[in-house]
Amino acid sequence: MVRENQQRDEKHWAVLVGNTFPPSLIRRRVVIDPLPLEELRKALEDARVVSFWGHATTVRAASLLVGTDLTPAQERPALALSPEKLPTFAAEVFKECWVVSPDFAHGYRPAVGEEVPPERITGWQVLHITFPELDP
Repeated sequence: MVRENQQRDEKHWAVLVGNTFPPSLIRRRVVIDPLPLEELRKALEDARVVSFWGHATTVRAASLLVGTDLTPAQERPALALSPEKLPTFAAEVFKECWVVSPDFAHGYRPAVGEEVPPERITGWQVLHITFPELDP
């Protein structure tokens, strides 16, 4: 059974976080806002992180950046879509998603399986993706 994760319950608020969001899963209106890192950190306070981080090479650096472990429960997790075309993961439906991605030094591309050295990361991009209600 898929349950919608829309409001904080008495135990945990789940926040969906990954290193990218596949455009092929955009099947309805989305709003993408670049936000400061502090906004993500605030969203993660007292939250249960649901990570779909796909690159083991950057997860450690990103976890240190946001102050929470972003290691996914399974290797290379994949999102799916609900019948309402919202992202689903681990039997939960989400109306928002956070994407954290590194900026690399000019000309640098990590080798397959290479953990990215911190000095190769020149900055970070934080995107907040929301899926507004559809008009009736």
